[in-house]
Amino acid sequence: MKSSSSPSRLGGVLVALFLLFSSSQHVRGVETTAINASARLVSVENVGGEMCPLPGALQGPFTPAEDIPVNPVTVALGMNVRALQPLAAAQAQQQQQQGTQAFSLSPGAPLPGPPAGINAAKHAAVRARNPVRRIYDRYPQFSAVAVDPSNDEVVLQDENLFQIQVFNRTTNTPRTATTSEPKRTIRGENTYLELNCALYIDPKTGNIYSLNNDTERSMTVWDRNAKGDASPTWKLRTPMGSFGLAVDEEREELIITAQHEQVVAAYPKTARENDLPNWVLWGDKTELADPHGIALDTKQKVYFVANFGNYFRPRPLREGENLVVAATTRFNLIPGSGRFLPPSINVYNLSARGNVPPIRKIVGPATQLNWPTGLFMDSGRGELYVANDGGKSILVFSATAEGNAAPIRVIKGPKSTLVYPTTLFVDLKNDELWVADMGNHRASVFPRTASGDVAPIREIRSAPDGTPSPTLANVRIGYDSKRDQILAPN
Repeated sequence: MKSSSSPSRLGGVLVALFLLFSSSQHVRGVETTAINASARLVSVENVGGEMCPLPGALQGPFTPAEDIPVNPVTVALGMNVRALQPLAAAQAQQQQQQGTQAFSLSPGAPLPGPPAGINAAKHAAVRARNPVRRIYDRYPQFSAVAVDPSNDEVVLQDENLFQIQVFNRTTNTPRTATTSEPKRTIRGENTYLELNCALYIDPKTGNIYSLNNDTERSMTVWDRNAKGDASPTWKLRTPMGSFGLAVDEEREELIITAQHEQVVAAYPKTARENDLPNWVLWGDKTELADPHGIALDTKQKVYFVANFGNYFRPRPLREGENLVVAATTRFNLIPGSGRFLPPSINVYNLSARGNVPPIRKIVGPATQLNWPTGLFMDSGRGELYVANDGGKSILVFSATAEGNAAPIRVIKGPKSTLVYPTTLFVDLKNDELWVADMGNHRASVFPRTASGDVAPIREIRSAPDGTPSPTLANVRIGYDSKRDQILAPN
């Protein structure tokens, strides 16, 4: 998941329920599946140490459906799932007979009523329940950045409040100021912005391409002057968990990485709605493992893909199955095949299609890679920039780096203010490096050649200086056994 973008950094002892959940703005296109009682465990790995026993309530037999504690989030979505309890025997039997069930909520559709077996009174009471307390960040968290040199503007994605903000490129938030105000903002229920994590500005038109991640599987395209609660000019349905976005202007293709399908998919630049990709990179030979950022090197005719390292083996194609459809559809990986690989940057020929291996990889302890998230390629100078989220650093590699190669430059340290750098952009016209950091409410600007523990030359701050950033955008539903409370992302 993204740091979203990065994975949750919420502390405490939580028993996690791995359920995708919708945003606080509006439930749009949320896709989930109720799995039958014969479903298999996905993966188990020994990470050392002893495991704490589950609470007693989780070890007992099935209880009648109406007596099972109801999870307010899943009930509100009409899902037949109970918080921290096995499926009731009757429900398990029913699902086993019916097989795997799936549903999708269309934009603007009313939430479904209580599923069969749920007490209607309890259902109504839970839906009306107010939280005991709220933990939230009321300030923007910048997840992506792109510079429009023609208009001297910088565009920032805010993954926390689901918005796009546009500033003058030279904006610099004074230390004593609370925040800097954008020139214009795109935000609201009509925008289809949710967990928006990647940006591209069309150099010819100034159009803004914005990619959503976990809950809203679409890319939205905006006129550069769009603002407010406006509908996008057009949108494109993308694979679930799309994260990275690069554009091959020569071929006029959008190239998108998707975490959940473990795929790279290329669409026509004008693709919209349910248009299919032109081609995909997908299969066991690709060595894609939770792909995030992507960057093109137009000089070497290759592209780079950053991998967190969470790997599942793709399932074989069925007879007569369309590769493009299979590669971009949910549940195309083999349950039980999960394992952890070292974080890496894979390099592929620009002509790579289907199930082909990388031509080389950047991987190993000397690389310092730790959740490599965003990538940017400076083809003219032969330098690859990496937002190294888990390492709290920016790494710069030679474009020809291979294997256990050390970066040629590293920006890291307290002066840099880097916490969880998510994406970056090199402004070639003004020789500046921009970094969107989800951990410090900042977009920071460095000289392009900056190295070491150096301070930014400018920054756009979205919160008072020193305000903690809890980065709750991608937290999962959890249970606090000490306080007997459900923790639900919103």
